[in-house]
Amino acid sequence: MSHRYLVRAGDVPGYSPANHTGTLNRRLIGAENVGAKHVEVVLGVIERNGGALPHAHPGIEQVCYLLEGSARAEVGGETFDMQPGDTCFFPADAMHVFTVTSEQPARVLVIYSPPYAESNARTAAGKQE
Repeated sequence: MSHRYLVRAGDVPGYSPANHTGTLNRRLIGAENVGAKHVEVVLGVIERNGGALPHAHPGIEQVCYLLEGSARAEVGGETFDMQPGDTCFFPADAMHVFTVTSEQPARVLVIYSPPYAESNARTAAGKQE
């Protein structure tokens, strides 16, 4: 039975996001599958030493909730090591980096508002300050 607002991760096609290495994402909540207009939820599986290279999302806030593995996040002059259950926030326009540090792949739930929709026009790649 198909449901309009229930999404199973295994039913969602994966993609490799731009400006990331060793990353497979699945867009769980977005305009294309449930009609979300103001939020987007992505499940990422990231290999050791993989993750997001320095970049920012103009006008888009991002939250990362670490489900499994460990990672290092850098934003706003702060660097912190994350364990499962930790959450980090990347403000709109803030250059940030996210790197997996665990031997096993990390699983991270990522929330964007407004939706990012994997648009290169909504990403500013560059050197982290």
